[in-house]
Amino acid sequence: MPQKVALIGAGLVGRGWAIAFARGGCDVVLYDPVAGAAERTRDAIPALVAELAAVDLLNGRTADAVMARIRVADTLEAALDGAGHVQENAPEDLDLKRPLWRDLDRLAAPGAVLASSTSAILPSAFSEGLPGRGRCLVAHPINPPYLVPAVEVVPAPWTEPAVVDRTAALMREIGQKPIVMKREIDGFIMNRMQGVLLEEAFRLVADGYASAEDVDTGIRDGLGLRWSFMGPFETIDLNAPGGVRDYIRRYQQIYVRLHPSQQRRVDWETVADRLEAELGAKLPRDRLAERQVWRDRRLMALRAHKRAMDSEGDS
Repeated sequence: MPQKVALIGAGLVGRGWAIAFARGGCDVVLYDPVAGAAERTRDAIPALVAELAAVDLLNGRTADAVMARIRVADTLEAALDGAGHVQENAPEDLDLKRPLWRDLDRLAAPGAVLASSTSAILPSAFSEGLPGRGRCLVAHPINPPYLVPAVEVVPAPWTEPAVVDRTAALMREIGQKPIVMKREIDGFIMNRMQGVLLEEAFRLVADGYASAEDVDTGIRDGLGLRWSFMGPFETIDLNAPGGVRDYIRRYQQIYVRLHPSQQRRVDWETVADRLEAELGAKLPRDRLAERQVWRDRRLMALRAHKRAMDSEGDS
């Protein structure tokens, strides 16, 4: 495990990574080109760490010990000095990332891994042409990473296999769950899976088959209960007496029948007014931040429960 991790970009994603890496035992340095941004982020972290400590989600460390591992650098050079892992958290803007990655490759130690938190940009798009492109990849967290452990590890075509292995090992060591992709594809795994679900949700509402609340209920109080501790393949493996092959034989024809009706896109903007009215009636727009805090506390409770179950051997 590298003793020092440099976080380049100190917004919400950078803040989440700072907690995850420091909780995992790394020394973390925050840098942001916007004056005062890194300091504001560090000042916001103690309250979150205290909440994690209250539900024993600091990997056995104290809140003070975690905070002691997080500091701020005034320059990019200082942030990168001695870092074994560099996590870039800049905005989703390729024109911004390309010059930044040229600087990262030029200034970081030759043995450092360079990872991006991007959720949508292929690693080849910003690492092609770099002298050190073999050490470049994506490590995309599901936000916030200190509550949601899955991390997509996505190589470019030229990423060295040892760099992929090293990144996945680091994620495991700090308590994350790496999803190691064999090669890059637009949207990676999470956004492709989420996109399929959202496309169908928008179709059902736009075509008048269900309300937004009906769709949310189906996931929240239906599929999501299983999905909180098993994935779709394990789900179907357990949903037929003979396992996955038996499920395919019994039920594939249902999805073959559905497939043609799921190929038509609905422009999400055509449903926006209806969704905003329905969701706004349930939760006024000025209470969104309050509900986000509620969500994160529920995630904390779920993580604590899952960890307790895992420690009893119920994985």
